[in-house]
Amino acid sequence: MTSTPPRLLGKLLIETAVGSFLGDKRIRLLEAIDQHGSISQAARTVPLSYKAAWEAVDDMNNLAPEPVVLRSAGGRHGGGTELTAFGRRLIAFYRALEQESQGALDKLTGDLDQNGVLDTAGFRKVLKRMSLRTSARNQFAGPIVAIKEGIVDSEVSIRLDPELELTAIVTRESAENLGLARGRDVLAFVKASSILLLVEEEGRISARNRFTGIVVNIHEGPVNAEVTLNLPGGRHVITAVITEESVKRLGLAVGQPVTAAFKASSVFLVAID
Repeated sequence: MTSTPPRLLGKLLIETAVGSFLGDKRIRLLEAIDQHGSISQAARTVPLSYKAAWEAVDDMNNLAPEPVVLRSAGGRHGGGTELTAFGRRLIAFYRALEQESQGALDKLTGDLDQNGVLDTAGFRKVLKRMSLRTSARNQFAGPIVAIKEGIVDSEVSIRLDPELELTAIVTRESAENLGLARGRDVLAFVKASSILLLVEEEGRISARNRFTGIVVNIHEGPVNAEVTLNLPGGRHVITAVITEESVKRLGLAVGQPVTAAFKASSVFLVAID
């Protein structure tokens, strides 16, 4: 007696070159934000931690061509959130693509089973997507607008928004290997620990990148704190990890203007094919 193999259920994961951008959990988070208008309530619905929910929203807003979620300043668990029209279109697109993907998977597994070659474990390995994972908290996307070549290094300027431009320093060899050129889209990563926070712009530091924004969240830990700034234009945020002592010394608070500074050599680039 031949048993019917179990149905394979696919989970749609939309990835950039550096890992996941949209998946079931993030879509459910967006749907919950649309329903409740609260990031804390949406996080409980998914469920996700409050911190993980904000990180997911920040990642999507930074990588999407338009804002997905609008945020208002809040305290440790405060602040309102609103799903944008683009965010709603994103949900509809994902759900439609999810149905099509499952239909294609059902057909493919049925064809394989008819040919007597269905190997569920092996098939899952084939379907598993490889992704580049990074520990960098801050992810940005944009086109290269200028490259200045030196003897050893190249200075690469990336346009994030009409008001925001980021500079990275890479070796000439890396620039050639990545195929960097003006107009090419790249992803830029900056570790939160590489970012300095300044409450006074006149401080003299060697950091090439300086973004002034408004503090929208301070997530306090036993030793360090994550401080998130909303950057000009309202679409991008940047997060720094500093000590709790530094938070107190700088007098940081939600709603305060602060400058995030980081060296061009602290930026890691990935070319988008």
